[in-house]
Amino acid sequence: MSPQSGLLAEVALPAAIDAPCRYVELPQAGRIAYYTNEMDGGRPVVLLHSVNAAPSAREMQPLFEHYRKVRPVYAPDLPGFGRSERCDRDYSPTLYADFIKHFLREVVATPADIVAFSLSAEFAARAINETSELCRSLVLISPTGFSQRQPPSGPPTDRILKALRLPVLGGGLFKLLTSRPSIRHFLGLSFAGKPPVDLVDYAYATAHQPGARHAPFRFLSMKLFTPEADRQLFELLRVPVLVLFDRDPNVSFERLDAFASKANWHLRRISPTRGLPHWERTEQTVEALDAFWASVG
Repeated sequence: MSPQSGLLAEVALPAAIDAPCRYVELPQAGRIAYYTNEMDGGRPVVLLHSVNAAPSAREMQPLFEHYRKVRPVYAPDLPGFGRSERCDRDYSPTLYADFIKHFLREVVATPADIVAFSLSAEFAARAINETSELCRSLVLISPTGFSQRQPPSGPPTDRILKALRLPVLGGGLFKLLTSRPSIRHFLGLSFAGKPPVDLVDYAYATAHQPGARHAPFRFLSMKLFTPEADRQLFELLRVPVLVLFDRDPNVSFERLDAFASKANWHLRRISPTRGLPHWERTEQTVEALDAFWASVG
């Protein structure tokens, strides 16, 4: 067992996606792994996975597999996850937004269509508001930031993080959250039926790597969420935006209706789904994406 892995026994981590895995060193974020089909020509699409106890680029596999035949595709493991560097750093919304900006500028190097899943929607919006020239359009899948219930900020999150860093409490909690039964349970909440076995297996493997707990502890302490994200982030977007959503056990969308009247916003319910429409209803999701991208030229 590595000293960095706490109470978790390490599990070999295979590729999240059956595609070339490349690495790039980026400021603040360290060594970042990303999967790409290495296609030349065409408008690139960048797929950003969610943030939780055990995420990775594997979450975006159905969209990668579909679009790899027709356009350049990039699917990074976000800082602190997957095959990317997992050191104990100050993971924050700013760090993730800066990572997205640098990745778009240094790796993709041409305006891209960005697809952001769950909490990555907030990071992508923050990045695009600062560098909109790097983005042609933005798709938000089951995004956070539209709930009436707002996340805490300031001292309460500091106290949560401090408690999580206690070896017995934090190590024990992370071990519980990343057990196979827990992963199967939480993924199962996001599927109408049983979650795919390979998705459960990969989530387990990626959560049992050296340093795996560092970024998730920031997530669990609520430090990665932006209070009033609808006003602070999403209202500022000027690029075309598509939101794909339905029922989600982890996210609510009470404030989303206010965006329906905005000229650059498009809302599409993919039903029936429970948070992972690109897995549960891949064909419907792809149809919605293609229609949206055709409309923005």
